[in-house]
Order: sequence, then structure tokens, then C-alpha cells
Amino acid sequence: MARYPLNMPVQLKKDAEVWAENQGVSLNQFVLWAVSEKVGALKQQLDDPAFPQITYRRGSSGVVQPVLRGTGIRVQTIVIARQNWQLDEAEISAEYGLSKAQVSEALAFYEAHRQEIDVHMELEARLAAEANE
Repeated sequence: MARYPLNMPVQLKKDAEVWAENQGVSLNQFVLWAVSEKVGALKQQLDDPAFPQITYRRGSSGVVQPVLRGTGIRVQTIVIARQNWQLDEAEISAEYGLSKAQVSEALAFYEAHRQEIDVHMELEARLAAEANE
């Protein structure tokens, strides 16, 4: 395996060395592995290029859901505010500290991906109902 000189921040290098040791591999192998994982993940991105402010993120439950890029706010949260709470775009924008453009794009994304997001909302509602029983 070829060696490549890397200038890593000191703490990052220390952390990587610990993880590499825990995995039983060299630091070079660990870095190669990490870069391979990252490149693989980037190749499999689900992002819709028509909606640049929306990206997909795996939540703590392991489910991949669309969120407003840079905020962590799920698209379904915006949809629920609109549908269930009857908030308009300006009110949603103020409530969540978002621009009106972000809210508009989240709602447009919902219209384009309605079936996918409705499934997430139905599943979450079902889990909440079961938890309250």
C-alpha cells in the first residue's frame, strides 16, 4: 500500500490513531478506509438536484429522511406545521428561524416527494400512538 503524506490537525491525528488501533489497522489503512467510506456515501447520495436546499440525513432511528440543508429540520416538520397547525410560510419561517425560500423549497420538495414523506409521517404517527397506549 502506498503511503501519502497528510497534514492533519494534531487532535484529529491522535483520535484517528486511537480508532485505528482499536480496529487493529495502521493509521494509513484507517485513513484509506475512512476516505473509501466517505466516497462511497457521496456516490450514493439521494439528493434531488432540483432542490439544492434539501439533503438526506440518517436520524438516530437509522431512518434516512430529507432535511433542510444546514439546519437538521426535517421536511416533514415543515409539512406538519403547514397542514396540521395551519401556519403560513411566513409563520413557519419565523417559528423555525428559516428563510421564506427554505420553507418554500421544503414545501415544494414535499409536493414532488409526497409519497415518500407521507410514509415517514404515517410511521411516526403510528409509533407515537403505540407509545401512548
